[in-house]
Amino acid sequence: SPCAFSTAAQQRSTGDECGPEDPSEEPKHPLPDCALEHRASKLEEQVRDLTERYRKALADSENVRRRTQKFVEDAKLFGIQSFCRDLVEVADILEKTAESAAGHAEPSDPGPALRKIYEGLALLEAKLQSVFAKHGLQKMNPVGGRYDPYEHEIICHVPAEGLQPGTVALVTQDGYKLHGRTIRHALVGVAVEAQE
Repeated sequence: SPCAFSTAAQQRSTGDECGPEDPSEEPKHPLPDCALEHRASKLEEQVRDLTERYRKALADSENVRRRTQKFVEDAKLFGIQSFCRDLVEVADILEKTAESAAGHAEPSDPGPALRKIYEGLALLEAKLQSVFAKHGLQKMNPVGGRYDPYEHEIICHVPAEGLQPGTVALVTQDGYKLHGRTIRHALVGVAVEAQE
């Protein structure tokens, strides 16, 4: 044991272990140029790949942001859609009542009460339509226009007298659009060629 210690001490004092000639302490051999170029090209390819992934992720997040914003805007515009559907039924009743009162209120009628009721209903109907317009709800007037399955529902066919076949000849129930989106189809009669 003392011998081993002295040998180790002698080696340390002579500098055998610490010298630059020691193979364990020598600097590693530098990589050849072709290996460095290969490694650099791999790193550049990884950078390109990561940059492309980053750009795609940015584009995807921008698309999600835009879709979410569009969804929120649509919710604001069309959130009252079911309320509007119910309200147009009230407008239909009001319009039919005004028409009925107009048919019974004759100028030669000695009682002005029915005439005043008709005028009040007409004012109320006009005000209701202006409120509809203010909030983007529009009544469709398809008579004379082409039949559109996205806006009209056919309930009958009528002979085409002076109308092109496929055009709307009559409307039995008005259709409505909310900001350009059909919320109630118009019930229409479409002109067809008379068969002999």
